Amino acid sequence: MQFIKDFTGLKAFVKASATINKVRVVAVCPHDDHTREAIEAAIKEGLAEFTLVGIPDKMGSLPSLAAHIIEEADTDHAAYLAVEEVRQGRADVMMKGLINTDNLLRAVLNKEHGLLPAGKVLTHITAAKVPGRHKLVFFSDAAVIPFPKPEQRTAQVAYLAQVCRAFGIEQPRIALIHCTEKISPKFPVTLDYQMLKEQCAQGLFGNAIVDGPMDAKTAVDIHSAQVKGINSPIGGDADALLMPDIEAGNVFYKALTCFAHADIAGMLMGASCPVVLPSRGDSTDSKLCSLAMACATAIALKQ
Repeated sequence: MQFIKDFTGLKAFVKASATINKVRVVAVCPHDDHTREAIEAAIKEGLAEFTLVGIPDKMGSLPSLAAHIIEEADTDHAAYLAVEEVRQGRADVMMKGLINTDNLLRAVLNKEHGLLPAGKVLTHITAAKVPGRHKLVFFSDAAVIPFPKPEQRTAQVAYLAQVCRAFGIEQPRIALIHCTEKISPKFPVTLDYQMLKEQCAQGLFGNAIVDGPMDAKTAVDIHSAQVKGINSPIGGDADALLMPDIEAGNVFYKALTCFAHADIAGMLMGASCPVVLPSRGDSTDSKLCSLAMACATAIALKQ
């Protein structure tokens, strides 16, 4: 598979793949401008086909473009109908529109009729294209798990590796982020990091490099790694970053967008399908990139 280094390449890959096996997306309440515009662009660019669940009169021109329409005025029921589309094999990706995140997740996490298999961990993965950087950087978790337990960290690393491979990275370099480079009981998260490195050495994450703890700059800047004398197989060229907690992940996310002017995409992993869960403040382009990210991951999951 080709190496996807930016969102332009991502959309081109998804479009090319659609000629063989088009991804099917179910969108819940696509009633806001940015969601509608992102879906319309995805349809016109040939990235996916859509089932729309919600109120047709609030969907603008989308009903004339979408493959299927399921009319439902109640947002909670719309979420459950969308989940059922996935459960019945009629959708490969789920997308949030103008519906409260808690309401959507209530349907996704329903123990009897939801999308989270027993024993699985739901987590958020972000892809960012920072101006001047030669490739995308992925990181987790900025939105879902406040303070990950060891088993949740294991799942997060596994999902990061999986998404990296969906973008053509055969051996993902996953950096374990912290303020120190030393493993110490003073920082319990670093003990979890030692566990993750041992799991990687045992082959739990497949062909991957997992190393840390290290700070974010050392992880992604070769010069910084050399100056600090960090002898790591990451080599200052990480593909993905595991954040110590949601506070660090969320601050990193917002800092990239506000100060680095990065283009951002994101989705949930761990459910039966990728779930596009954009913020209400996300732009049309960000939502389109998130859709493309989820579609590329769905394509990889089918293989």
